[in-house]
Order: sequence, then C-alpha cells, then structure tokens
Amino acid sequence: MSMLLSQNVPTTKVRREEASDDEAKGKRRKMEEDQAEMKKLETLLFGSLYNPATFDDGSANLFHVNRSAVTLTHTPDYDDDDINQSEGVRKGEAAWEDEEQREISINIATVNRLRKLRREENESSISGSEYIARLRAHHAKLNPGTDWARLDSLNDGDDDILRTNEDLLVESGGNKLCSGLLEYTQLDNANVNDPSTTPINSVHFHQNAQLLLTASDKRLKFFHIDGKRNAKIQSIFLEDYPIHKASFLPNGSQVIVSGRRNYFHSFDLEKANFDRIGPLVGREEKSLESFEVSQDSNTIAFVGNGGYILLVSSKTKELTGTLKMNGSVRSLAFSEDGKKLLSSGGDGEVYVWDLRTMKCLYKGVDEGSTCGTSLCMKGELFASGSERGIVNVYKTSEFVGGKRKPVKTVENLTSQIGFMKFNHDAQILAIGSAMKENSVRLVHVPSLTVFSNWPPMGRSVRSPRCLDFSPGGGFMAMGNSVGEVLLYQLNHYEKA
Repeated sequence: MSMLLSQNVPTTKVRREEASDDEAKGKRRKMEEDQAEMKKLETLLFGSLYNPATFDDGSANLFHVNRSAVTLTHTPDYDDDDINQSEGVRKGEAAWEDEEQREISINIATVNRLRKLRREENESSISGSEYIARLRAHHAKLNPGTDWARLDSLNDGDDDILRTNEDLLVESGGNKLCSGLLEYTQLDNANVNDPSTTPINSVHFHQNAQLLLTASDKRLKFFHIDGKRNAKIQSIFLEDYPIHKASFLPNGSQVIVSGRRNYFHSFDLEKANFDRIGPLVGREEKSLESFEVSQDSNTIAFVGNGGYILLVSSKTKELTGTLKMNGSVRSLAFSEDGKKLLSSGGDGEVYVWDLRTMKCLYKGVDEGSTCGTSLCMKGELFASGSERGIVNVYKTSEFVGGKRKPVKTVENLTSQIGFMKFNHDAQILAIGSAMKENSVRLVHVPSLTVFSNWPPMGRSVRSPRCLDFSPGGGFMAMGNSVGEVLLYQLNHYEKA
C-alpha cells in the first residue's frame, strides 16, 4: 500500500504541473483575446482614416463615423508616404498613369454601394480613371483631415450626453437623393437594451443626434444611439400619468411631456428635474395630450376644446394667447421660423395663422378631406393628412395665394393618417397610420413618388405609431404597437 502511495505522488505532481501549465496557457490566451477585442473596439470607436471598414468584413460599424459610402469592390493600391518621398514628383501630380484605366468601363448604377458616386440620376458607366477620381474625391469628403488631433482642439473634461449639442459626424454634402429604391440598413432596435411591453407613443431625436427619447404608457426613456449598442441612459416613471406625447424642445434644453390630463410636464435635461405645469389659467380643457413646439423653441401650441389653439410660452409655461378655428382642432404644424402656424381639423380646412398679429392669413379646403388628422411643414412645402388616408402636398405660397390644388396627392394608405414627418433636407416625407399593420410609406419629395422597397418586403413593422429622423438624416426611428423602436440607417446621409 505504501508503495502504491509513493508511486502516485509523482503522478499527482505531474498532473498538477500540467494543470498549472494549462491554466497559464488559458490565462495567456484569454489575455490575447482581450487585447484583440480591445483593438477591435478601438478600431470600431475611433476608426482608421485610411482603412475604412467594409460591409463584407463582418464587423458592425458604429455610426460615429459612417464609412459605408466608401465600400469598394476594389481600391487603388498606393502609398502616400512613397509618393511624397519620391524624387521628381511634384505634390498633387501622379507618379505614373495607367492607360488601361481609360479603357475600363465600370457600371456604378448596378452596385448599390457605388450609386452615390453618380453625378446624374441616369448616369451608369464611367471610365476607370474617372471611377478612381470620384472614389478619391468621395474619400476626401468623408475624411476632411485630422484636425481632431490638434492639441488646441482637445477639450478638457467629459461632456454629458444630456447636456451637449456637439455634432459627431462630418457635414453632409447635400447630395441629391435618388428616387425609386431607398438605400438603408436595418440596425438593432433603438430600445434593444430595454424593450417596452406597451405601444410606443413617441420617439424623438435630440439635436445632437446621439440621444433618443421614447415614451410608452407611464415611462419616459433615453437611449444613446450609436447604431450598435444603443445603450439605455435613463428611465423615468410618471405615477398616474400615461404619456401620449413627449418631445425635446428644438434647442435641446427640455422635454415636454403630455397626457390625457389638464396639466403637462417639463423635464429639464440640465437640472434633471420634472416640473408639473397646469391647469392653464382661464382654461377648462381636461386633456392637453396633443401639442407642437415651434422651431425657435419659444412657443408650445396645444390642441384645445371647441376649436381653440392654446399658445404657451416655453420659458414661463404660461398661456400667452389663443386662436379659434370654426371646427374642432385635430393637428398643428409650425413654420421653420416660428412665425406661422398651420392647423386643421373637423371642418376639412387648413388654416394659416400669423403668430405676430394673431390673425388668420388664409384658410382653404384641403382637397378631398372631410377631416384633417395630421400636418407637417418644411420650408415652402406642407403636407396634410386626412381620415381617409389621403395625403396632399402643397406649396405654402400657392395655397395662401388661393391655389388650392395640391402639387401631389399620395393615396398609398387607406386608413386615418396618424403621423407625418419631413426629414432635415425635405427629400423624404414619412407618412403613417396606426390603424393597420405596415401602413407606413416614405415619399421621395423631389419626384413626389413613393420608395418601392420600403417598408421592407417580408418583414412586418407591425402597426406604426410614431417616427422621427435624426437631425442629419442618417438615422430613422419608428415606434410600433408592440413596444419596438425600429432603427434604420439611411445610407445616403453621412451624418447622424
């Protein structure tokens, strides 16, 4: 027995040493994996100015710097350092020129990722040299330099996402959006880290494009939108206050929250505190659930009883005036300068109000409408939606001038229009109805045609209830009846 024990001792020792070696190897392997993961995260977060990620590499790009537009089937192979250091070559001149590039013809219309290189909508084939020139020009536009690395550009201290209005991405070049097919990518849901079990009633982007609010039932939530993690920042529960609508002031300082009560709430983002406002002095409304905020952040317009529109100062939260329609009020929309207000409702007419004189400039029948349910305005255009699902697009100057004929009537939906929204450059108009599943369309405004590939074929978006575009157009968020906030990247736009 003692002999057996003595023979087992070295065997046990060897096994322990082997186990120790395996453990050490496991730790090293884990350390190497962690380092590789950190390197991957650094690449995703900070990017590589001259090695943009492609769609095919399996990585999920963050939207901080959108490189999707420069995804290539092949790229010219050159080294800037070698060119700069070579003798006899002046700056800005090519060291050599490949004659075959002139003979090669590349079709940039058939590949989705190359369509944005077109200068005209009907352009298809270009030469190889022209293709490379456009790639370089597009790359230079996306990578305007390394000014972020200068010492004088560094900012001491951490910015609070709830308090900053700083833009993260390069400025959009204002390119023309092509009609027909919309280039987009469906991302993880904006509220993937904290899904809702009740319908989403509001979604709204902050002006810094990083912060998104969602409202459902009695809960207001804030998410940091990056297209990948979409981290939840804060969740606020309002006791006995089902939220009908929530919206940032355009200046980003506050959130206005309304419900079917005779009062509303204001949430100060900087101080992180809620104020209850109301009932409004001299008014008997039992509900202040519907409102719009002027683009100059000065005025909040509430839908009141009996055709009244209630104008409230966003600073003092006091009633500053009222406007009166002949019929009931159902929808409101401010002009971009905050000097005019549109309203529509039960009488099927659209009213144009001058807020400086508090008078109605003009009212006219919305063609084919018996009851207006939704309005939106951008620049010279405004859109009016009705109970029948018809959307008319007008030029404001022509409408006020007495021409009541719309420039376009969109009849793709058949149920009551619940929301409409122009994107930042008025090239896209979103229209939707919560009455039916998949009742949402995106209109290409320049051509006044509907994008044929949206909503996505074979994918139900359920019953859409609200929608918003990010300030630069790069993101589109849509809340639906099952508590999802669907998030899309619109590839045409280079800025969130």
